[in-house]
Amino acid sequence: MNQRILFLGTPDFAVATLNAMVTAGLEVCAVVTAPDRPAGRGRQIRGSAVKERALELGLPVLQPEKLKDPAFLAELDRFDAALYVVVAFRMLPETVWARPALGTVNLHGSLLPAYRGAAPINWAVINGEERTGVTTFRLRHEIDTGDLLLQESTPIGTNETAGDVHDRLMLIGAGLMVRTVQGLFAGTIHATPQHIDPACPPPLAPKLNNANMHVGFDRQAKAIHDHVRGLSPHPGARCTWTDGAGHPQDLKLLRTAITDRPARYACGTMYAEAERLYVCCTDRALEIIELQAEGRKRMLAAEFLRGTRHLAGSRLS
Repeated sequence: MNQRILFLGTPDFAVATLNAMVTAGLEVCAVVTAPDRPAGRGRQIRGSAVKERALELGLPVLQPEKLKDPAFLAELDRFDAALYVVVAFRMLPETVWARPALGTVNLHGSLLPAYRGAAPINWAVINGEERTGVTTFRLRHEIDTGDLLLQESTPIGTNETAGDVHDRLMLIGAGLMVRTVQGLFAGTIHATPQHIDPACPPPLAPKLNNANMHVGFDRQAKAIHDHVRGLSPHPGARCTWTDGAGHPQDLKLLRTAITDRPARYACGTMYAEAERLYVCCTDRALEIIELQAEGRKRMLAAEFLRGTRHLAGSRLS
């Protein structure tokens, strides 16, 4: 059997794995990535991060609009890869993932079966987990349910953001995938079915949306802090700021800090002391360090306060 590998991925998170595989001397024969799309403020047509890196490496690049397109499937067969490796790509139909002799292996940003779904890194931080990790597993019909191959865990710091964890898992996952591929070709890795106790199902990681990105303030400060961390730096925890004059506007919280200050006022009430901004929660005050008001750039709290005339009586909801 040949040891050719076809790589499927799109964002920066996937580039780290592609780089690691090439550096390790694995035979990546081609790359499949998303079609070019408008991106950036100028909405200029741009290729994905994986495409850019693949071209630098001199690898053939496939960009199908439809994964069941017969012409695309014929191209896959032409490369005759023994294994497909997937990192941060769209859902694959069986006619793609069942093609190679050794099957298709995926990298997921959690310790499966925990946090199956589209946003595993965000939800692990939102839920205040102390550890998370990455998993390699075989693809099957149901999303993120395939047999496990390898896992590696890492702690989550109490003030780390989803962005911090993302960047670390990106590198850990790259190394894990290299070891997975090497083990599969050597026959030293054996898949293990995922086990779930029906009495204690693991947490899920649904796609982020307007509802679950909204943060409420009738909770303890730690829960709100974790929610903010889990949505930082992007897309940001959403809330509504009603200033002291009664004018509401959208607000994003980007960085917070738990304090020992008591909650002096009703939940959601904002107040300032010595150019520091606080919001009251059920148990204490939470410091707001960085935020973004509607129509304004990201800024530190001190800058926000300098440009705010009606803070007294302000509320977040």
